[in-house]
Amino acid sequence: MSRPLTTSGSLLGGAAAAIGASACCAGPLLLVVLGVGGAWGSRLVALEVYQPYFIAAALAFFGYAFFKLYRSPEACKPGEACVIPAVRRRQRVIFWVVAAAAVALMAFPLYAPLFY
Repeated sequence: MSRPLTTSGSLLGGAAAAIGASACCAGPLLLVVLGVGGAWGSRLVALEVYQPYFIAAALAFFGYAFFKLYRSPEACKPGEACVIPAVRRRQRVIFWVVAAAAVALMAFPLYAPLFY
């Protein structure tokens, strides 16, 4: 039996997809800054072909997380755990922090020429 995707699961999926989307451009720069060398970074450029798919996956995951966080909560049934408003607020803050970082990673190819 499969479990439905949770908000935290979709956030993790979106962040992973955003990292994949920026691996072609931010990865080589990060490896050079860390002193690993350009040979490893040149292999990551091959991921540039898949960048639109990673971006689409990230947007889908973040869209689902947004839907789960901002839809009106259902009434609690007897015997079930309810989401506390403070927890939902914390989840929303985490969502926006992760989404902002993901947008910065996905947009890296646009402003990467400024660093080279």
